[in-house]
Amino acid sequence: MITLKGENIYLRALEPNDLEFVYVMENDQNIWEVSNTNTPYSRYLIRQYLENAHQDIYEAKQLRLAICLDQDFPAIGLIDLFDFDPKNNRAGVGIVIQNKENRNQNIGSEAVELLIKYAFYNLNLHQLYANIGVGNVASIALFTKFGFEQTGIKKDWILLNGHYEDEAIFQLINKQI
Repeated sequence: MITLKGENIYLRALEPNDLEFVYVMENDQNIWEVSNTNTPYSRYLIRQYLENAHQDIYEAKQLRLAICLDQDFPAIGLIDLFDFDPKNNRAGVGIVIQNKENRNQNIGSEAVELLIKYAFYNLNLHQLYANIGVGNVASIALFTKFGFEQTGIKKDWILLNGHYEDEAIFQLINKQI
């Protein structure tokens, strides 16, 4: 089994005490463009979500993990496997680090690397994909660092600040399967 602990970070399941963190993340309009969110979430809805977070990925079709600097520290970001498709052995990947001070610190790289290993070796997935706005240079650099290749463009896909932006599809194929 692949561990979810890296050199500097730890990925863990969401806990009930993550309510405020998830509430702040889900309601941060600055990250709505990358999280495909359009409306705020109530604490009540997030509490319900956390109560159901015990469902495994085969049941929920999603796995959301907290990114922590240490096992005993609070979350600083979230990383997801979403649209889990066990028939075709694939899933989407999404990541967000809450505070700008924690970005460009190799935290995202470690989290993505751990999630790729988990997805390929524990879940035996054949491929992962990421949908990234073409203007999101940092995310494109992060995913291409791990071998994700741009395989397509969705034209005028994201309405951002009053204009439409293209979204690129990046895929990583597990050559071991």
